[in-house]
Amino acid sequence: MIQLSEAGKRFGPKTLFEDVNWLITPKERAGIVGANGTGKSTLLKVLDGIETLDKGTLSIGKGIRAGYLPQDGIHLTGRTVFAECMSVFAGIHALEAEQQELSHRMAELDHESAEYQQVADRFHQAEAEFRAKDGYNIESRTGSVLSGLGFSRADWERRVEEFSGGWQMRIALAKLLLEEPNLLLLDEPTNHLDLEARNWLESYLANYPNAFVLISHDRYFLDVTVTKIVEIWNKKVHFYTGGYSKFEQQKDERRTQLEAAYAAQRERIEALEAFINRFRYQATKAKQVQSRIKELEKIERIEIPPDEKTIHFSFPQPKPSGRIVAEFKDVSKSYGEKVVFAGANFNIERGDRVALVGVNGAGKSTLIKLLSGAEPLTSGEYVLGHNVVVDYFAQDQYKALDVESTLLDDLGRVAPRATNTELRSILGCFLFSEDDVFKRIGVLSGGERNRYALARMLMMPGNFLLLDEPTNHLDMRAKDVLLTALEKFSGTVVFVSHDRYFIDKLATRVIEVADGGVHLYPGNYEEYVWRKEGGGAAAAPATAAPQSSKQEARNTQATQKGQQQRAPQQAAQQQQKPAAKAEEEKSRRLNPIKLRQMKERQRAIEDEITRLEVEIADFEAALSNFQSAEMSIEIAELLESRRTDMQNLLTEWEEVSGIIEANR
Repeated sequence: MIQLSEAGKRFGPKTLFEDVNWLITPKERAGIVGANGTGKSTLLKVLDGIETLDKGTLSIGKGIRAGYLPQDGIHLTGRTVFAECMSVFAGIHALEAEQQELSHRMAELDHESAEYQQVADRFHQAEAEFRAKDGYNIESRTGSVLSGLGFSRADWERRVEEFSGGWQMRIALAKLLLEEPNLLLLDEPTNHLDLEARNWLESYLANYPNAFVLISHDRYFLDVTVTKIVEIWNKKVHFYTGGYSKFEQQKDERRTQLEAAYAAQRERIEALEAFINRFRYQATKAKQVQSRIKELEKIERIEIPPDEKTIHFSFPQPKPSGRIVAEFKDVSKSYGEKVVFAGANFNIERGDRVALVGVNGAGKSTLIKLLSGAEPLTSGEYVLGHNVVVDYFAQDQYKALDVESTLLDDLGRVAPRATNTELRSILGCFLFSEDDVFKRIGVLSGGERNRYALARMLMMPGNFLLLDEPTNHLDMRAKDVLLTALEKFSGTVVFVSHDRYFIDKLATRVIEVADGGVHLYPGNYEEYVWRKEGGGAAAAPATAAPQSSKQEARNTQATQKGQQQRAPQQAAQQQQKPAAKAEEEKSRRLNPIKLRQMKERQRAIEDEITRLEVEIADFEAALSNFQSAEMSIEIAELLESRRTDMQNLLTEWEEVSGIIEANR
């Protein structure tokens, strides 16, 4: 369909890639990955014909059309959203208009005439073509795509120029999906999508009838959409079968094999050189020496590419807060007559990592602003805990920066004890390298400023971090640095993110903002989706009075006791209904990605239980060694908290283990 042969591309003096040979088949599903600046977007533009090659050829089959979605920069005007999307069906509209014109002509012509027969033939041909292109369903298709990408029916009749840049990118994506080109080229299509829209796009691409090639920094999205990974690294393009997880595994295996082959080759080369040097001047060995010299010359030397530099970054650990970090008591928020949510009651405890989820406009950012104090409550009470220090990262955080200062100088003022090398390493984590560190903040784009604002805040964080979409504008390497640091962070984190992998790895609880309410779910996003689909206990609506940890523990024990009492009866019912049991087991089956994540969660719970056992033993020992009444009370509270945490983890471990066992 489309083929690159010995393709190479330069950007000024820098070679992006060379010697690329790639045949794109009609059902290709490929994801392009690589560090920033390696040429991912350029390769996509080459496939679309926007960029030309400096070397090699691009061959495109007859009648093949490519459709390209850039990262940003699209500005639409002049139509309603629905009319803009329907404009991609100009050919179908033309066929419909032609049918109407031919129908009128046929009504005026003599049915016995030759002209009538010609018009009728053309009418039937146009009608068949119209049906083949599914012309009768274009309106329903358009509505389905717009709904999937998050547009309400009221939005359909709004003018496109009324929408922000992110929503205009959604409109452009909708047009491409409806157009269905032979090759769909998407440059980070999930950048402007919330989780619900991403989930819909995953399903849509799974059924897309033609080929697509995309760039994404979302591991989970790549895992479930593509069957091939195309990596640009070290000026070469490497191909891997499978999604991103398999790519990481295969890349490690390739590296191991390459190192083994390199070691074996070095051993052979050294043996040949030793023989040549030893017998070079002996006439009786001349023939053998010449033979080994020729063998040495023919060896194609294996090169080990340099390792990609990995930067590890840990936040300075803050002073501990009290056990209860934040508490909402019957909180409501509204703007005029529009109620965002009402009657919210929940606690956030020390060490929680809470993900806020919900469709765009549901109120996630509003909730995080309430927690930060940037927005006032409409009603209710918000109580911050003892020794809580809040740090809030907003989507427009960059507006508070000193535009005249350079990145390096400004970061140095925030962290005066850090060395110049450490400061540059941190900036490198967030994609500012080499001379970028000397740029003035004022010349950075909005995305770059937000990225820097995140790095700046994390140099001296409070013990209660509120992060509104911190993963925007970060590549996978930067996300890994942020994720690892947050996992090791001893404080409390509440965050909004549309990156499924990031949420799954980080979240210990999920708060869903939806339909004017706030609902709590234990575990990460995978578990939240599983519970939403009926796989576990329903969420605790955040509309009842908050429970203490002791009350939660008593409820857990009561629930377990009730389950034990019901067990014999349930066993008898299951024996009587084998078909129902089989159906239940089937409903608990997980796809491989979810199963792997459940196993990772099981291991994480086991590690956490081990850690808690040590802490509980330490607190019990400390409690037996009386020092003062105040200290004994404090230790007793901490001990009770750890025991509650232990009970909750044991309950969760049993639940997760049961799911894993059901999937064996």
